[in-house]
Amino acid sequence: MIIETLSTFPSMYDSVMGTSMMRIAQEKGILRFLAHDLRDWTHDRHRTTDDDPYGGGDGLVMKCEPLFEAYDDLTCEVGAGGEALPRPCTIFLAPHGEPFDDALACELAREERLLFVCGHYEGIDERAYALADRTISLGDYVLTSGELASMVVIDAVARKLPGVLGAPTGALGESFADGLLEYPQYTRPATFRGMDVPAVLLSGDHGAVARWRREQSLERTARLRPDLLDAADLTDADRAFLLHLADGCGR
Repeated sequence: MIIETLSTFPSMYDSVMGTSMMRIAQEKGILRFLAHDLRDWTHDRHRTTDDDPYGGGDGLVMKCEPLFEAYDDLTCEVGAGGEALPRPCTIFLAPHGEPFDDALACELAREERLLFVCGHYEGIDERAYALADRTISLGDYVLTSGELASMVVIDAVARKLPGVLGAPTGALGESFADGLLEYPQYTRPATFRGMDVPAVLLSGDHGAVARWRREQSLERTARLRPDLLDAADLTDADRAFLLHLADGCGR
C-alpha cells in the first residue's frame, strides 16, 4: 500500500512513521509512506498556504489553489518504472466527516493508495472538498491540525495490512474487530501486590481459556460500552451469558 500525506508540516510525521511497526512495515515493503509539503505548490516568495477568511472572522483559512495543484500533480504521478500509479483514495479530516471506526479502517486497508489532505489553522477553503473521496472525523472535538488526525487513521489502517503485526492473527482479537471490546490481558509475574492472574489462564486448558476470554469480552462490553452489543455478531451462547449478567448471576 502507498500512503501519502499533503500538509504544511510534513516533518510532524517523522517520529510516528519512523518508529515501531510503521517503520518495520516500510522496511518490509508492505507500506510506502510519503509526506508532501503543500508549500511546494505555492508561487510566492513567502510560500503562502493560508489567507484571511471572506466575511471576516478569527483565524486563517487554507487556500484552495495549492491544494488543487498538488492534487493534480500527485494523482498523475508514475512509478519508478514509468508505470501509472493507482489513483489515490483522497481523504480529508474534518469535524463534519463520517465517524472513524474499525469497519472504516478495514475498508481503507483494502485500497491500494491513500492520500490524506491535512488542514491546519481555522480550516480549509470549502471548494477543496470537491477533491475528497472520503471526509473523516475522529470524534466530536477539534484538533489543531489534520496531521494529528491522519496519524491516528494511518496507524489504524496499517495495522490491518497483512504482515504488519508480528502475529498473523494479531488484529483479529483486538477491540472492535468482532464488535466487542477486547478481553483483559496479563503477563508475568502471576502474582503482584496481592493481585493474581486468573487461574484459568495458567491452566493450560485452551478451550477453557477461549471461553473465559469470550465471556470477559462480553462482560466488559456490556459494562463499559453496551451500545456496541446491538451491532455485535453474537452467538446463542453469547446471548445466554449476557442474560446471566443482566440477571445478576454472572459466572
